[in-house]
Amino acid sequence: MSSNTDNWLYEIKPKGKLIDLNLKEIWRYRDLLVLFVKRDIVTVYKQTILGPLWFIIQPLFTSVVFTLIFNEVAGISNGAIPNFLFNLTGLTLWSYFKESLNATSNSFKSNAGIFGKVYFPRFISPASKVISGLLKYAIQLLILVIFYVYFAYNGMEVRPSVYFPLLIIILLNIILLAMGIGMVLSSFTTKYRDLSLLVGFGLNLLMYLSAVMYSIDAAKDKLTNYYWAVEWNPIAHIIESYRSLWFNSLDIHWTGLYAGFGLGIVLFFIGLIFFNRTEKTFIDTV
Repeated sequence: MSSNTDNWLYEIKPKGKLIDLNLKEIWRYRDLLVLFVKRDIVTVYKQTILGPLWFIIQPLFTSVVFTLIFNEVAGISNGAIPNFLFNLTGLTLWSYFKESLNATSNSFKSNAGIFGKVYFPRFISPASKVISGLLKYAIQLLILVIFYVYFAYNGMEVRPSVYFPLLIIILLNIILLAMGIGMVLSSFTTKYRDLSLLVGFGLNLLMYLSAVMYSIDAAKDKLTNYYWAVEWNPIAHIIESYRSLWFNSLDIHWTGLYAGFGLGIVLFFIGLIFFNRTEKTFIDTV
């Protein structure tokens, strides 16, 4: 008697590998990935008065506040670079990292109802968060370009670096770090619910150590004994290098950039290991 298993289209079985990223299966569920991305974009500002305008309002108002507090009050100088443009540049990348990590860290908790009823590659959930975040980043990037052109047109010394195409590499680095750390945190939040509150609080503190509203050189002059907290923060070097691509007058931190990219790759695969192990049993603990 012949077995019916030869006629099966798919076979769902426990994963035996620590690192299992089945790209072929993810591609098969690409329509679901697109659906998740649309859901993430539509539902965030659904039933709000300003809707997608919040994508623009948030970085603009934050940049104004940073300019008033850190540049006007604290007296941090950015040389010939306009303070508002300096802050806005750092915020565009930081906002994408923060929201991607925050959304990825809630993958299991926010999708528990779906995960418990139907099968699909669980990796699609954090991937959709990162992809949907790219739309918001693109909108904020457009606003940055508009102000960049405005200041350049009015005679400010702003011009991009010859290494500007490396922006893609820096963005990939941010994605790897956000997904890696986010998948690890997502695995722990299935058991420890209060960890999600700690993530939000920790990200707010991390922003002040990530050279978002000041340069690394300014941190070295101002912080002195506490400068090590910024120096050993890979996000700070990534944001500083990202900003140096926009402003040729700044130096690219190559060592920090290489180290950050290597760390991003390592954390991504560590996060994937935790994610794969947790998805087998998380439904019993969520």
